[in-house]
Amino acid sequence: MQDKLHTIREDYEVKPFKKLTLMLMMSVLVVFAAACAGDNADEGKKNDNNEGEASGTLTISGSSAMQPLVSAAAEKFMNENQEADIQVQAGGSGTGLSQVAEGTVQIGNSDVFAEEKEGIPADKLVDHQVAVVGMAAAVNPDVGIKDISMKDLKKVFTGKIKNWKELGGKDQKITLVNRPDSSGTRATFVKYALDGEAPAEGITEDSSNTVKKLIADTPGAIGYLAFSYLTDNSITALSLDGVKPTAENVQKGKFPVWAYQHSYTKGEPKGLAKKFLDYLKSEEIQKSIVTDQGYIPVTDMEVKRDAKGTQTAK
Repeated sequence: MQDKLHTIREDYEVKPFKKLTLMLMMSVLVVFAAACAGDNADEGKKNDNNEGEASGTLTISGSSAMQPLVSAAAEKFMNENQEADIQVQAGGSGTGLSQVAEGTVQIGNSDVFAEEKEGIPADKLVDHQVAVVGMAAAVNPDVGIKDISMKDLKKVFTGKIKNWKELGGKDQKITLVNRPDSSGTRATFVKYALDGEAPAEGITEDSSNTVKKLIADTPGAIGYLAFSYLTDNSITALSLDGVKPTAENVQKGKFPVWAYQHSYTKGEPKGLAKKFLDYLKSEEIQKSIVTDQGYIPVTDMEVKRDAKGTQTAK
């Protein structure tokens, strides 16, 4: 009987103690959970306040004439936004327009208006003009000429003039270096330098860097390149009807071979694509990378063009 009384007393004394311990533990957990919730809320506020930080992956393709500009801007952007990954591919304007229309890339770069490319649903694409590029005929330095008339340039590229001696240069066969049909550089050059006349057959190469090397290494070679590739004496850029291929002459509408550098998106851009395009068009980039890379800020142009090629004063 005594033992039974002892057990009852023990249960009576211990159970309240266990209940108190459990209540204290629950209180501690509640306080800890509240603290964590507060930390998470603060972290959320930090993220909200960090809206300028860009992150994610962006794929861009298209114009090889635009590649130096977009690659340089992308590198600077990624240095400032460590969580952003931007891949810039070439392939030609036609490729960029096709891929952005299909949704396989987020941005398609082009030297021509989407309306100028057959089979491209231009009405579904949004045009972002990020710069202007001048383009010039360029020759191997040994051909012996630095200026050509538009009339003679057409004869050279259509195969009617076959030797540089006919233009006062060396007795040397002319070798044409052309671009593929998908190239926006080709479309621009044919439209504004050759008056729409199709070039004769020659070497065909899409990469602007390769075109430059071919011209430099091939006796008698002539091709055409964006101003951004005319950075050394390995090739000679030709004046056209006495007008030098300079940014100033393009801005004033004196040199006719130029194009907008278009970055197209399928619908209005969002997320990383929008942030990068805003960055490209910012005054900081327009006055640094754009000009440093041999392009012309759109805001510096004194003339403008529409998709039909009509040039008017701004």
